[in-house]
Amino acid sequence: MASPATTAALGPLGAMDTTVSGPVEIAGVVAAHLNLLGARANRAPGAVGNGGITVSGHGFDPVSATAYWGGPGSGLVDEATVQAATGVMAVHGRRTGPPAGLAADYTATATAVLTVQGLLAALIGQARGVTGTSRLSTGADRAGLLAVSQYLAAAGADEGEAAELAPGGPPFTCAEGVLFELETLDPGVWAAFWRTLDAPADAIRAGWRPFQFRYATACAPFPPVLHEVTRARPLAEIRRAADLSGAEVCVLRTLAERHAEADGAPPWSFRPLGGDTSQRPVRTARPVGPAADGGPLTGLTVLEAGRRIQAPLAAHLLAQLGAEVIRIEPPGGDPLRGMPPTSSGVSARWLALNRGKKAVEIDIKAAADRRRLTGMAAGADVFLHNWAPGKAAELGLDAEDLARANPALVYAYTGGWADRIDDAPMGTDFMVQARTGVGEAVRPEGRPPAPSLMTLLDVLGGLHGAEAVLAGLLLRERTGHGVRVDSSLLGAADTLTAPALARIGRGENPRRPAGFRRPLPTADGWIAPADRDARGAAVHDLTALPTTEALALLHGRGLAATTVTTDLSDLHHDPRFAGAIHRDAHGAPAVPAPWSFA
Repeated sequence: MASPATTAALGPLGAMDTTVSGPVEIAGVVAAHLNLLGARANRAPGAVGNGGITVSGHGFDPVSATAYWGGPGSGLVDEATVQAATGVMAVHGRRTGPPAGLAADYTATATAVLTVQGLLAALIGQARGVTGTSRLSTGADRAGLLAVSQYLAAAGADEGEAAELAPGGPPFTCAEGVLFELETLDPGVWAAFWRTLDAPADAIRAGWRPFQFRYATACAPFPPVLHEVTRARPLAEIRRAADLSGAEVCVLRTLAERHAEADGAPPWSFRPLGGDTSQRPVRTARPVGPAADGGPLTGLTVLEAGRRIQAPLAAHLLAQLGAEVIRIEPPGGDPLRGMPPTSSGVSARWLALNRGKKAVEIDIKAAADRRRLTGMAAGADVFLHNWAPGKAAELGLDAEDLARANPALVYAYTGGWADRIDDAPMGTDFMVQARTGVGEAVRPEGRPPAPSLMTLLDVLGGLHGAEAVLAGLLLRERTGHGVRVDSSLLGAADTLTAPALARIGRGENPRRPAGFRRPLPTADGWIAPADRDARGAAVHDLTALPTTEALALLHGRGLAATTVTTDLSDLHHDPRFAGAIHRDAHGAPAVPAPWSFA
């Protein structure tokens, strides 16, 4: 077991050694994050089989992780086949209709971040005396299921979707042909924006609901006339309409533009809080033992004041690692608990991120309740929130405020921009995608850039948030100090687009070639070939063959491919994920934890 270091400048993995091997799409991100966390690489990551990652040194016994694409016999051998099987292609394709592959290595990136999380959690468990956490495995198949967990939950709910699932949605185009995203969370602002542009009143009314629910449905079939309205207006007029109404507009940036301005900052930051806590031992809450009793974070308490996806998902992952999570909800409870579709009267999507958490209602506008929350933080290990920028300081609930009550606290903020972009628009998923070139990265050459309507960055941002908290907890174990940790959607975008930006640095085209990860139609469905076999598979006309026969034909030619999941409810019985998906106490579908510890 490690003895705490004495310097607060120590990185979470400072003075520790790592080795990394495995699929390059996963291993490269793992190695980069371990390096940014302070670890020393014994050798460059190697692309050999499943990932073999170790972290050791500075008083810690070695911990190891294995990262893989899919389970034995699943046929999942790379990013394309994992996206196809887990439903990522189906969800991403909703905006245009048929399933479509993300040109970026999304499930590999998520798997890498989850692997780093598992390693950090194992080290925290070791420092706290939790046994049975020295080895772990993480699968891209499970990362893919986690990424679609809200959509899967909705597909298996007691009632149908609250908004139509049909093709359509942003981005919009102005008269000059410039693509842009529009954002507002207020129906009044939506209406005012379109009225300023003289859009038809009935189209304005009909358009709000699908626009509002696009975060939940990954599509927005609003009236096509709204696209016609923007195509007839110059960008300057559209910007004026946004300024007058309170809406926000963000022109889609290219990867080249992002590369030119990139500051090279890590996806998270750490800052020591409070004074020396050596006279106050870091909390372990209660004696701990085997990880089987709850996980490496057993005995730790997380207070989560999160809305929507990013912070709730981060806390959900911490709960799956054994922490007790207490949600801070407004009087009357989180209004999203009732968001349709529901299972046993509770929002299926809400359950996907919040099942198993406790809840306490706190009116943060009331001084007495703020004092109550500060008192709760005094006995907690982590305080995690994603309030609007500046709100915590305005309420007297910022890191320094809570550190006075608990110098050993890990204070975590999951935001949009991390104060790294001048004149940044609203820090929401689709606006960050638009501003950072993600709209180009996720679509191959020959297709117009467009941010995915699947909440890519909210999910990956939640993963980064949990990663940052775990790094902060490990840093606390090593230094004896509380820590402020910050993560952002911008950091998630930078992680996702890093391979494309690296191609620019080498003088290469950042976008993948035309037709990249395009599923092949069969007589009754779709097949996705592995990336390495896509060209060989494309020469076969499969449209007259049932999917099972088409798959057998490709396999007979030595080509790797898998069936594309188009109905997420089919995942329950999919042999590629045998026994992985179950139903919770409300009857809502639930995906498994993304790690296995031993």
